[in-house]
Amino acid sequence: MKSGGQTRIVLVTCGKVAEARRIARSVVEKRLAACVNIVPGPVESVYRWKGKVGRAREWLLMMKTTVKRLPALEKEVKRLHRYDVPEFIALPISAGSREYLTWLAEMCELRE
Repeated sequence: MKSGGQTRIVLVTCGKVAEARRIARSVVEKRLAACVNIVPGPVESVYRWKGKVGRAREWLLMMKTTVKRLPALEKEVKRLHRYDVPEFIALPISAGSREYLTWLAEMCELRE
């Protein structure tokens, strides 16, 4: 088991599965995330927006990335996302398998 100190899981929700897939592919291709899970089936979200309580069916993305890549990842999500204020929440990975966390870090390295 290895400390995940410089790794993060980022949560993003999307209104359409096609949008979720497009964002997932782009951030992995650009090495902004090592892997993105799209949770099967929509999740139901209840939220307050512009003074009203709303409800929506959304697709949840779980992106695995590094602290170093967070700013660029957030910028890319905002560029591709149709929401005015997309969810972008980064949670620390406290620990994980040495092999997985090493792979994650390598996949998010910038290549020249």
